[in-house]
Amino acid sequence: MFLHNNTPEYGTPMLDIDAATLGVEAAVEVERFLTFRDNHAPTPLISLSALASRLGVASIHIKDEGHRLGLGSFKALGGSYAVVRLVLEAAEKALGRAVDVQELHAPEVMRVARAMTVACATDGNHGRSVAQGAQLVGAKAAIFVHAGVSDERVAAIARFGAEMIRVDGTYDDSVREAARVAEERGWTIVSDTSWPGYERIPGLVMQGYTALVREALRQMPERPTHIFVQSGVGGIAAGVAGFMAAEFGGNRPKFIVVDPARAACLFESAKAGHAVRIAHGEPTVMAMLECYEPSLVAWRILSRVADGFMTVDEADAVSAMRALATPLTGDPAIVAGESGGVGLAALIKATCDPAIKAALGLDEGARVFLINTEGATDPEKYRELVGATPQEVQAGIVSHCAAEEK
Repeated sequence: MFLHNNTPEYGTPMLDIDAATLGVEAAVEVERFLTFRDNHAPTPLISLSALASRLGVASIHIKDEGHRLGLGSFKALGGSYAVVRLVLEAAEKALGRAVDVQELHAPEVMRVARAMTVACATDGNHGRSVAQGAQLVGAKAAIFVHAGVSDERVAAIARFGAEMIRVDGTYDDSVREAARVAEERGWTIVSDTSWPGYERIPGLVMQGYTALVREALRQMPERPTHIFVQSGVGGIAAGVAGFMAAEFGGNRPKFIVVDPARAACLFESAKAGHAVRIAHGEPTVMAMLECYEPSLVAWRILSRVADGFMTVDEADAVSAMRALATPLTGDPAIVAGESGGVGLAALIKATCDPAIKAALGLDEGARVFLINTEGATDPEKYRELVGATPQEVQAGIVSHCAAEEK
């Protein structure tokens, strides 16, 4: 399904605080922080020229966040960055002076960090980033996971030394429980979603994501005309759209937010004209996007700068995974997790629907930017859905037939 943005806020400027959070100056600072990470390297921007030709557009470039900071997800940029920022701020308060990121491992800063516990709820990827950030600075981490998070993803978080806390119910239930326990125990909640009275830290998480946009713009031969970005609570979508709006104003690319049909909280918010919480139904295979209430900060941004909203079905997401694993001749293979190829799924759906294609101007001059938001963060699930292991895909030894059989 496709919906034009007809909210009352559409086309109005972002609030000053959001423009500052996601603007170029802030993004430059995020990239400076990244230079102090041992395993930092820009992720690849991959051209899918054969697929672009097949879909009738000029180009498709996909930023492959499956390589980000050893965590396999764009989330590596957000949670850990926010943790570092919060530790530095706590150190400044304790020491009574300015503290820069280059002092992160100074004894007096580490002493402050050791007294801190950061907490969050997660579907998997954000929790890994927060836990990694805590390990990096020497703080403690408590990560809340709901019933649907796989044991493999829990183990991937726990390896950073985090305390793992299981919560009955959905992601949204785990968000509320994490906030309750953190308040009770004096922990610092580092959430990637926001609610009334809690906006700054989710803003820092989103700010971390702007680094990938600056990288991509440097890597692209030309600025994109269209961007499709998948959405859970809206953080990555708002981070990308907000940066583009802050940087290019009215000349920004057309921006389409993509939800799973089974967890379409942003699509339904756009339909209602205001942020809404939707009912929990059948789980979606797009596990990292299974959220039923948008982040208020993300919605505030997207209601102003997103041009449209789409939903994709379960089969669309899996087909996109397989299309990336077994690409057309001349295009490289990409390992994308269940949520990683959702932007591509929406692009394919849009170009195959004449009405949507015309509405968005997806013609032979369109230059499309996508983000593979995650690699195979659950390798066994990936093998089940694609019919090959991530290693086989990367080695180029998976056949089209193997993927189609699944």
